[in-house]
Amino acid sequence: MDVLYEGFIRLYGSAIRLAALFDDKAKKWVKGRSDFEGDLNKFRAIQGASWIHCASLGEFEQARPIIESIKDRDQEAKIVVSFFSPSGYEIRKNYPLANEVVYLPLDTKSNARKFVQALNPSRAIFVKYEFWPNFLEELGNQSIKTYLVSGIFRKDQVLFKPKGKRIRLALKYFHHFFLQDESSEKLLHSVGMNQTKVCGDTRFDQVIKIASNKRSFESIEEWINGQAVLVAGSTWKEDEELLAMLLSKNQELKLLLAPHEIDGDHLNWIEKRFEEFGCSLLSQGPNTENRVLIVNQIGILSSLYQYGNLAFIGGGFGKGIHNTLEAAVYGIPVLFGPNHSKFKEAIELVQIGGAFSITSATELIEKATSLLSDQENTAGQKAGEYVLKNSGATETIIRNMLD
Repeated sequence: MDVLYEGFIRLYGSAIRLAALFDDKAKKWVKGRSDFEGDLNKFRAIQGASWIHCASLGEFEQARPIIESIKDRDQEAKIVVSFFSPSGYEIRKNYPLANEVVYLPLDTKSNARKFVQALNPSRAIFVKYEFWPNFLEELGNQSIKTYLVSGIFRKDQVLFKPKGKRIRLALKYFHHFFLQDESSEKLLHSVGMNQTKVCGDTRFDQVIKIASNKRSFESIEEWINGQAVLVAGSTWKEDEELLAMLLSKNQELKLLLAPHEIDGDHLNWIEKRFEEFGCSLLSQGPNTENRVLIVNQIGILSSLYQYGNLAFIGGGFGKGIHNTLEAAVYGIPVLFGPNHSKFKEAIELVQIGGAFSITSATELIEKATSLLSDQENTAGQKAGEYVLKNSGATETIIRNMLD
């Protein structure tokens, strides 16, 4: 089994290197791992750090309150953050609380041994569902306490299937699992993993903290000019087509649009698609006469939802929705497409009436119109209360991990 897994990992690496010849994301993935020996030398100078591994940007947001709590307890604490994906690394490579931010090398036995022995972390923290068997085994061999935070498990995950045996066996190297829900705990117990504690998702704590320290944008406030605003975050073309249809039916609504991709081609497409409503780019200064304001900057979306009467979260007509909690924390109703079944918080927001899944432009128009006409903002209040009710995971994790 180890031989098969090792072969698969090496084949995966070869496939990425081949893809790098014509794919920019794959090229960054390969280039970011090209100086592995240089990373090892950096590690040897900062041994004893807390090592936090995240797949991408979303998992980093779950790790962030853990990192900040570690630093709050000890300002001299050393932090090393690793990413698997370029989309996380590129945005957070200069994260100020980390001594080093690096790419996780391929999960081969050799890479894992070199990485862990050079870093010699005081603890290792993996986020949500990052399970790399060789790294976990090496951490276990070195008697380094290893934790999973904000963990969530589903029956359809590969580790609960026969072909996931190699990964499943590696779970024994976790010292403790801090889980989002009881169903995840039951699944782990069913495969003999009993070192568990249900404490929720750290993202609730993170979005509350962000909202309490939100940035304000005078130019956006002037652009709103007393009108109703829908804030659309992390949108793709499929989402934007529906939003354009909504604007054509609701003449009083303004759209603050923060697309997932802000490359030139996509921005040009958006400007043409929304031209009839009047478009401005935030970087160029909004025109109050225009109904659409395009956010062509990264890192500010979580503060922009404060300006919405309701929010639309992109990705639901593609691979899956993005972060709903960043919007819900402001006490506004949340809308998104049908692909949200893998997101526990989205399902629960729908169940309590704080969020709504739509499958067409007609449904979007009907639901948005209904929500905007609700003077009591009933759905928004439910969304905000849901976030507050589910906070506190960070404190529980830190208390059990460090005390």
